[in-house]
Amino acid sequence: MTLAMTVTVTDLSDADLQRRVQHKLDQKTKPLGSLGQIESLALRLACILGTDAPQLQQPQMLVCAADHGLAARGVSAFPSDVTWQMVENFLAGGAAVSVLARQHGIDLTVLDCGVARDLAPRPGLLDCKVAYGSADALAGPAMSAEQCQQALLNGRRVVRGLPGNVLLLGEMGIGNTSCAALLLARLCRLDIADCTGAGTGLDAAGVERKIAILRQVLERHAWAQTPLDALAAFGGFEIATLVGAVLQAAAERRVILVDGFITTAAVLVAAQCEPHVLQRCVFAHRSGERGHALMLSALQATPLLDLGLRLGEGSGAALAWPLLRSAEVILNQMASFEAAGVSQSEPAPV
Repeated sequence: MTLAMTVTVTDLSDADLQRRVQHKLDQKTKPLGSLGQIESLALRLACILGTDAPQLQQPQMLVCAADHGLAARGVSAFPSDVTWQMVENFLAGGAAVSVLARQHGIDLTVLDCGVARDLAPRPGLLDCKVAYGSADALAGPAMSAEQCQQALLNGRRVVRGLPGNVLLLGEMGIGNTSCAALLLARLCRLDIADCTGAGTGLDAAGVERKIAILRQVLERHAWAQTPLDALAAFGGFEIATLVGAVLQAAAERRVILVDGFITTAAVLVAAQCEPHVLQRCVFAHRSGERGHALMLSALQATPLLDLGLRLGEGSGAALAWPLLRSAEVILNQMASFEAAGVSQSEPAPV
């Protein structure tokens, strides 16, 4: 099967805007470049939003949840029931991402993309269920072409209905580090052993078993060479929904704040479909999960934080969010040398 996605993501390159923003930053009351990555971040936000006075509005956190048939093979230290239990925790406000979103005024929406259980309707939960979990990728494709396409469309539809101009990416799904590792290995032509980590906490023997299973999955689906075919082969529904969400957010010129290993895998797929997606992305952190550094390197992405995080959920994105706010106010509110009446540095004598 060969899947396609008809989303156009345009090139944001604007040399004149970049020059204006860089000049504005250089005229602030500070030594040139002394705010480091915060200045680079301010420039990126301006370029994404197409203005030298960017305003970040109504940030939206999407936590996409689904189960995985491959989890039955023992690729996770936790049982699949944890997926629906954590969804309940998100909605009750007790998870890390819930408390961080509340702290920072981020609207949190949980998407049931394929949880293996019926969830009671309530505010903050959207029913995007394609099936009750993906299939076992060792026995066949994790998703059919039709299921993958539906998940992609679900992600696009949800983003179209969200306010604001910032999308934060989160996920939940026992077994989904296996999906991310498979996507990284296939799409970046890397050995699966280099892409595979402990996930939810496997010991060394468990990681070796996981690698052996994932190697078999890659061999079974040698046919899946395009980004979307690989996505369908390896799963899962939450990652496919995130791919659709990323493509839609990019087309709408929203700032996309990427969390960890799983959400970066979704961006990897989206960027291989539409390379200009990466112009809209800010990468929150370098995960402690093995493989994430390789994925960031493949995307030529510089993360904002490196705190050894590997929880997922969107927690790293929520932690990085205040840095985006800081970059915004530095660009828009910090005084220039002229306005503050502060002398600039003198050029060094020749």
